[in-house]
Amino acid sequence: MELERYRIYSEIARGIRKPFLVFKNANVFMAHSGEFCKGDVAVEDGIVIGVGEYEGETEIDLDGKYLCPGFIDSHLHLESTLVTPGELIRQAAQCGTTTFIVDPHESANVSGTDGIDYILEQTEEVPANVYVMMPSCVPATHVDDNGCTLTAGKMKAYLNNPRILGLGEVMDAPSVVNGSVSMHEKLSVFKDRVRDGHAPFLPPGDLAAYALAGISTDHECVTYEYAMEECRNGMQVLIREGSAAKNLEAIVKGIVEHHTDTSGFCFCTDDKHIEEIRKEGHINFNVRKAVQLGLRPEQALKMATIQAAKCYGLHHLGAIAPGYQADFVVLDNLSDMNVLEVYHRGKKIIKDEKVEIRPCDPQLKNTVHLLGFRESDLCLPWREGKVHILKMLEGQIVTEDIQEEVGYTEEKSRKVFKPDGTYQKIAAVERHKNTGKIGVGIVKGFGLRGGAIASSVSHDSHNLIVIGDNDHDMYLAVRELLRTQGGYTLVENGQVFDTLPLPIMGLMSDAGYEKVNEKLARMIPKAHEMGIPEGFDPFITLSFMALPVIPEIRITPRGVYLTQEDRMIQSPFDR
Repeated sequence: MELERYRIYSEIARGIRKPFLVFKNANVFMAHSGEFCKGDVAVEDGIVIGVGEYEGETEIDLDGKYLCPGFIDSHLHLESTLVTPGELIRQAAQCGTTTFIVDPHESANVSGTDGIDYILEQTEEVPANVYVMMPSCVPATHVDDNGCTLTAGKMKAYLNNPRILGLGEVMDAPSVVNGSVSMHEKLSVFKDRVRDGHAPFLPPGDLAAYALAGISTDHECVTYEYAMEECRNGMQVLIREGSAAKNLEAIVKGIVEHHTDTSGFCFCTDDKHIEEIRKEGHINFNVRKAVQLGLRPEQALKMATIQAAKCYGLHHLGAIAPGYQADFVVLDNLSDMNVLEVYHRGKKIIKDEKVEIRPCDPQLKNTVHLLGFRESDLCLPWREGKVHILKMLEGQIVTEDIQEEVGYTEEKSRKVFKPDGTYQKIAAVERHKNTGKIGVGIVKGFGLRGGAIASSVSHDSHNLIVIGDNDHDMYLAVRELLRTQGGYTLVENGQVFDTLPLPIMGLMSDAGYEKVNEKLARMIPKAHEMGIPEGFDPFITLSFMALPVIPEIRITPRGVYLTQEDRMIQSPFDR
């Protein structure tokens, strides 16, 4: 801070000069000490000057309401909200989230550095602080078929960008612990910065080796016990509550039961749909739910603010104290945590303010490429005996590898797998380079009947993924996504019920969140009507079934993959 500016701020802090803005009569959350104090907050140039007794040129009387620092989402993928980045930021900011730690590896897996540049450009002028973690695993593993490869050399070009904080979630844990040269080159590029983790269910020795590599966070904990293992290894646990992966209750219940120190925890959403954000909130929902589970409000608020800021080296954010950015959330009480107003740099965020959707490069809207795809490509030959089945679990993105016997039907003098109410067919279709690769397997637990559901959002390679109880409807669903250049679609009894086009890299819509919500409000209930249990978000859960870094079994364009054995089987019948 230059001296003349400091002298002005010093006079304001001491009451000699009036600040431009004062928030009067607030219950101010002091994040450093974890307590509420009654007082006024002086703001000048979007910066907090002091907390005490002040008079300002402009005053906002909070009349005893609670004033907290803006919330921080410690890890999310903007693409997973289905709308353009600017729209998502504005919607989540209305819920009190003023800082976003973004990992654009969805865009990078489809379009490489062009995808990363798109995220950076689209978030330049938004009413929030948007920081970016450089995607570390593009592709995620050696069995992925994605659009691009991101090397350590390509990452170096972004090091001078002040919004690039560090290395995004390191999903390929085996490459880390086994000392892969290419992986450790990436870790080395960001040796003085935050390196995010992605480490579900690592055995103790592997987890120690993973942390030893300098990886300091993880958002993949689904149990309190594993979260504590990561804390003991010095990692910051980012408690996730998204649309598909809902881990907050299990972890927070453990924290409350064991009176655990919460300094090693923050909050994140990871992947959350826009309609769910509109309905229940964003990080404010995480805070509210944690308090309802028994966590003290002060603890939950620290996890949502200063602890996240410290974790990512954002020393000007996360607190209401001298020199900190004036990002505020006004709450009516400490049980419901209702957000009344939100301020970014001292300026009020206008609810549902209409903004122009920024255009993107046309090449980012031409990313679904299929060569010679036929209905017969979905055929799955049958053999006698137990077979590998991908069992889907409600409220989770992990799966179970179970082996059971399934039925068959005669087709052209051969036996082929016959889907039914218990077992359906799942397929992953490569869509980036016209390779013609198609993997076909069997799922249990999804319950879809009388049709097919398909998506071009398919983590992390984002090939086309489809589940159905008959080949014809699955074929129609894939062809529909080729027509729209990406999206979500539902096919019922030989007819397309509805489609949500996602033409930007096959990941996002530029039609506006209203139209996205309108489509989802029609399609999601229909998916449940077709048999998918209420505990599943149909499309988000589907989108994770091709992610080979999550246990235990996945479908890829190369076939069925057993993640813990690092073994590909061409069909579920190979044993």
